[in-house]
Amino acid sequence: MRKKKTAQETLAIATRIVMPNETNTLGNLMGGWLLNWMDINAAIAAHRHCRRVVVTASVNNVSFNRPIRLGDIVTIESKVSRSFNSSMEVYSDVWVEDHITGKQIKSNESIYTFVAVDQNTGPIEVPELVPETELEKERYDGALRRKQLALILAGRMKPSEATELKLLFLGKE
Repeated sequence: MRKKKTAQETLAIATRIVMPNETNTLGNLMGGWLLNWMDINAAIAAHRHCRRVVVTASVNNVSFNRPIRLGDIVTIESKVSRSFNSSMEVYSDVWVEDHITGKQIKSNESIYTFVAVDQNTGPIEVPELVPETELEKERYDGALRRKQLALILAGRMKPSEATELKLLFLGKE
């Protein structure tokens, strides 16, 4: 029987200030910097889930919803949203802090997939994830649909086998 962990146990938070060498000619944070920061933070969340070495398997989604400016204070919150046999989906939310009020404004989000590996870089089993909050449950449910879609696109699953996607598009039969 697999061990179990909650999403909250995997929480990784990082805060940075955007410096001049990280911006483009418009004074906005370059996307590559944000991708790097999210990858590192998400890897920490995945590591906290399994306490093993993890490698980035894929960047499934990145949404750049609003620019992040020079001098902005950026906070990245990452949690494992679901675990499978050896892989973990990690959802990251990116917040920008208002300099005057301190209010956090969501600016970006991402979904990364990590695989736990042993000393020979072979995949190893990870604990089961138990979602607790409504948002965690929503992301947990969505993770299986995202995984099935990725497997279909990679040619590793037949569409007829994607039970969760069939339910989403066709409803109960």
